[in-house]
Amino acid sequence: MSAYISASVKEQVRQADRDRCCYCQTQEANSGIPLSFDHILPQSKGGDATFKNICLACRACNEFKSDATEGIDLLTGERIALFNPRTQKWAEHFRWSEDGSRVEGVTAVGIATVVTLRMNHTAIVIARRRWVFSGWHPPSI
Repeated sequence: MSAYISASVKEQVRQADRDRCCYCQTQEANSGIPLSFDHILPQSKGGDATFKNICLACRACNEFKSDATEGIDLLTGERIALFNPRTQKWAEHFRWSEDGSRVEGVTAVGIATVVTLRMNHTAIVIARRRWVFSGWHPPSI
């Protein structure tokens, strides 16, 4: 069961997130697929439908994240909290690969988030390469 998200919260989220996924930065205009409103702390774990707990997510990130709040840091094997786009800055935890097609985690939080959300699955990497070639990607942070 999904919580009702008010129109005003949706608009606030869209403006703050600039119509792109807060996790992988996919722009809605590039993918042509509407972004989802993601509960950063899932409803199943007590999350509410307020601005501080809602962000835009592409379908892939939203589906792979599911109700996860933690992931595995591949460097240490430890469980670590996933990236929170309302309290953390993307550029402090991620960067683009040299060719702009892959998201790279630069902190334990970034690494765990990239792995858990499968942010570099084959289809999106191919699409990003095309977007880079067209000059549409990577987005400015």
